[in-house]
Amino acid sequence: MMRDKLTILFQGDSITDGNRDRGTDLNHVLGHSYAYMIAGALGNQYAEQNPRFYNRGVSGDRVSDLYARWNEDAFSLKPDVLSILIGVNDAWRIVSEEPSGVTDRFERAYRHLLDETREVLPQTKLVLCEPFVLNTGAVAERWDKWTGLIPGYQAVVRELAKQYDAVHVPLQDVFDAAAKRAEPAYWLWDGVHPTAAGHDLIAKRWLDVVGQSGLLERV
Repeated sequence: MMRDKLTILFQGDSITDGNRDRGTDLNHVLGHSYAYMIAGALGNQYAEQNPRFYNRGVSGDRVSDLYARWNEDAFSLKPDVLSILIGVNDAWRIVSEEPSGVTDRFERAYRHLLDETREVLPQTKLVLCEPFVLNTGAVAERWDKWTGLIPGYQAVVRELAKQYDAVHVPLQDVFDAAAKRAEPAYWLWDGVHPTAAGHDLIAKRWLDVVGQSGLLERV
């Protein structure tokens, strides 16, 4: 059973951010992403333990951007569970041939982030979610370049999860299957950003995988 006042922190880019409020308005601090849905489900299920949920996703962030704000937005919160979903902006800068995407720092920056997290927060349980895309919207315009990057990023996340004893949450297969039920834009309106239905897919897979892992019972 989860201990009293367990703290769960969601980190990532705009997919996690969900247009969250930066103040203290409880109507909006968690945004409208999968993080809000997960917090609602777990907050209800474990109400007696009074869990706390934080969303610190920032739109546009790459892994290196996470690291730049990690003291304030991760370490200072001392989370019991830290969930990370990142990667699409690392790929976006490269696909768009922006100056910030000249070198691919996804793996080395992610590994550096996790090394320091393990050092500073050795008891924190990690959940690493893989990035995902669908062939629609802006992504479809350069689909070959996206598919040359994202599968590699997914493999990196999978391997990092093994090396850092984290729970790995696969997501591409969920969206691929969903795209057979309705057009890709129904789930990811521009190939990257989820609709409400897309966020529900993420939340359900997260809850299923993390639940089956027993992670919440081990903190």
